[in-house]
Amino acid sequence: MSHALQDLSLRLWSLQPRSGSTKRDFLSLHDLSNWELEGLLDLARELKSFPAPFHRALEGKTVAMIFEKPSLRTRVTFEVGMAQMGGHAIYLSPSDISLGKREAVKDVARNLARWVDAIVIRTFAHSILTEMAHEAHVPIVNALSDLLHPCQAVADMLTLREAKGQLRGARLAYVGDGNNVAHALAQAAARLGVHFTIACPRGYEPDATVFREAYADAESTGASLLVVQDPAEAVLDADAVYTDVWASMGQEAEAEKRRKTFAPYQVNSRLMAVAKPDAVFLHCLPAHRGEEVTDEVLDGSQSVVLEQAENRLHVAKAVLLALVGEVKQVPGGRTLQ
Repeated sequence: MSHALQDLSLRLWSLQPRSGSTKRDFLSLHDLSNWELEGLLDLARELKSFPAPFHRALEGKTVAMIFEKPSLRTRVTFEVGMAQMGGHAIYLSPSDISLGKREAVKDVARNLARWVDAIVIRTFAHSILTEMAHEAHVPIVNALSDLLHPCQAVADMLTLREAKGQLRGARLAYVGDGNNVAHALAQAAARLGVHFTIACPRGYEPDATVFREAYADAESTGASLLVVQDPAEAVLDADAVYTDVWASMGQEAEAEKRRKTFAPYQVNSRLMAVAKPDAVFLHCLPAHRGEEVTDEVLDGSQSVVLEQAENRLHVAKAVLLALVGEVKQVPGGRTLQ
């Protein structure tokens, strides 16, 4: 096992239960320390570059995956990630459980915790995640809620670091709705020293509580967080430009109104020209081509959206490994997986 992997295992230990706790959940990047998030990125990079040492890392482990929303990248990457590390994932569709309808959330949590090693949840209401975390004695992973999308943000930061070499001091501009992706990006940027500006129409700003927490986290890294209305102001001299769909799942009734409101926020070649010449374009996908982004940008040479999608796999593996992987002590005080 490489010296680098030994050092990463020390960081892996940091996502194990803290003193006085029986487990660790992954609901919000605000819950991680700066050091823990950096360690998670390093672990994902190690899993990507040197996957062989981890092929049996989760052997005998089982994860339940509760998905109340459709998914391509999230479902596939968690299932493939578990398989690549020797574990097993069980997919549970909305019709299998019907959280809070067929059965109370706490009953689902308490039952699943008797059978599996972790529960991955993709849901509409963030409150379901917090209730599951309170009731289950196994780790809960936020695979997307209406408030936060932490796994996506970690993959985004891994992609940005690969493209730019480092994160601290980088400038990331987000153009569009102040949604769950924007919230998670703000949390990640604050923890990692990335200057983050979001441009959105009045009335579509990000959640005030999430941003207040991110502002506080940014004090230790020197990151700046800014919300503006002018897309060009946000993108000026940016190292990366990010956008997302204008109407997320559950907002279909607002789609037409949002298309009109967000039309000036489309990321096209003119807007990309305001950023640095070597700026990269990011999108969490799925994309509505011709709405929030044009084909020439999404498919262009500055786009790293497929790298983002690939990195979802490595981040999913890192999160699972950090939460349910067994850590062994070795001489010299090091911890090895």
